Amino acid sequence: MRTYMAKPNEVPRKWYVVDAAGQTLGRLSSEVARILRGKHKPQFTPHVDTGDFVVVINAEKIQLTGKKWDQKNYYRHSGYPGGLKVTSAKDMRDKHPERLIELAVYGMLPKNRLGERLKSKLKVYAGSEHPHAAQNPEVWQLRG
Repeated sequence: MRTYMAKPNEVPRKWYVVDAAGQTLGRLSSEVARILRGKHKPQFTPHVDTGDFVVVINAEKIQLTGKKWDQKNYYRHSGYPGGLKVTSAKDMRDKHPERLIELAVYGMLPKNRLGERLKSKLKVYAGSEHPHAAQNPEVWQLRG
């Protein structure tokens, strides 16, 4: 018996909507990364993009446990001496709530060309409105 290998042009793509309101950031992100990767499908192949599109709404209502709103920091560097920028999770939620989810999901995806392709299938919106109604997305119920 031969091992089945999915072909990229034969993989059916679906669209899912995930509501982030009241969800914990890490648990939501791991589930979204799983859908993007295609691990929920029986034809999952590690080196092929078998995943689906994910639309995350209500990113501004995401939850963090403990004191992480004040203690969790996001770092970026301009490349110049003294160019380190530090942003707390609370400031990130106030200015760019979509970025909290994007960064968490991106950290769970492969760091290669496949991972870059998977990132383009994630759409995150701060509010409950999204422009992807034409794709007829299904509502995805999170585990647990």
